[in-house]
Amino acid sequence: MSIDTILNNINSIVWGPPLLILISGVGIYFTLKLKLIQFFSLPRAFSYMFKREKGDNQSGDISAFGALSTALAATIGTGNIVGVATAIQAGGPGAVFWMWIIALFGMATKYAECLLALKFRTKDKDGFIAGGPMYYIELGMGQKWKWLAKLFAVFGVMVALFGIGTFPQINGITTALEDTFSLPINITAVILTLTVAAITLGGVKRISKISMVIVPFMAISYVAASVFILIIHADRIPETIGLIIHAAFNPQAALGGIFGFTVMQAIQAGVARGIFSNESGLGSAPIAAAAAHTKEPVRQGLISMTGTFLDTIIVCTMTGLVIILTGVWSGSAEGAKLTNLAFSEGLSSSLGAVIVTVSLVFFAFTTILGWCYYGERCFVYLTGGKTKWIKFYRLVFIALIAVAPFIKLSTIWTIADIVNGLMAFPNLVALVALRHVVIEETRSYFERLKKGLIE
Repeated sequence: MSIDTILNNINSIVWGPPLLILISGVGIYFTLKLKLIQFFSLPRAFSYMFKREKGDNQSGDISAFGALSTALAATIGTGNIVGVATAIQAGGPGAVFWMWIIALFGMATKYAECLLALKFRTKDKDGFIAGGPMYYIELGMGQKWKWLAKLFAVFGVMVALFGIGTFPQINGITTALEDTFSLPINITAVILTLTVAAITLGGVKRISKISMVIVPFMAISYVAASVFILIIHADRIPETIGLIIHAAFNPQAALGGIFGFTVMQAIQAGVARGIFSNESGLGSAPIAAAAAHTKEPVRQGLISMTGTFLDTIIVCTMTGLVIILTGVWSGSAEGAKLTNLAFSEGLSSSLGAVIVTVSLVFFAFTTILGWCYYGERCFVYLTGGKTKWIKFYRLVFIALIAVAPFIKLSTIWTIADIVNGLMAFPNLVALVALRHVVIEETRSYFERLKKGLIE
């Protein structure tokens, strides 16, 4: 039995029905118990992104928007371009509908986990903010659960070093640049290694500053190009949306029965790739949220949940609509090439492939930066808060960036899927165990808000 076969079998177990049901169940639970907070409080959440909190007793290493940008840097990546394409290939157009559904419930999950990150954050021995699932597991659930916190941290380091934080992103960048611009992989690898080294060695504040510039720029540019294509083909939009909804519940009738998709395939593809893209429930975003300069856990929870909305409801939707609207999804192209083809068809120009490639480079690059920070905080936790080992972690991370372009693509994505999925289990257990803390903290905040004690 080959290594790839073994990894694929492990991946099927990790991302099987139990994990998908657990992630979906937690999102549904918080949606209901928090009274649809992701819908009714979304306008307030967006207003908080740019509104400085009053008071002089806030603590944190970076701004609330900086924390969101760092989290978005890690979530908006190849999943928004390649992931959506593979979801449609695996489950048909209906997969996009289920991607929407899991994102809407995932917003409540993201709110809960980032609230807990603020509630139970602490400071390391050097005075820097330390928070995330490993801390709210230990401090919220008690010392007897410290093994679970360490397990999460181990998986977090693995994801950063061997999973979605390095290999898939670097491979995506080097391959895309070679295909579109004929740029040799060796040259790209050297440039990326040096650039990542210069930024990551500067720590979270430098990563935050870079993310605050790149993330809004790349997301707005990509969405603008997508909207332009949709405007050109506006007459096809109603038909496209109708196909997505119809195919989500009856793919055989919607697609004429020639593709062989089932409802279960649409659900599995949409849920798995939606979660892969926005990371709701995986426990990554709370690590960045914990560093936010704010004293109110609910406030940062609201800001953080906008990340899932922006990542999936906005960016992933644009990719999905363009792919389906242009009709290229039913062809033989796969992954990034499928999205390249869709944008080229939509613009009737090779400029479409350039837009997708440039977007992919920015998306993947910022994901590398975000995950470098996530892995670093997990590593610091495992070393007992001894930050003297941080440089060692960063050097290992940079070394893996250098070798990533030369690793087999199929192996890369399978390993990434496995470790990414493993991260979710400890975090979801903690969310269930600490659900009453989330509910009580939310109730207290909105009562004070109603009385005018806060704004």
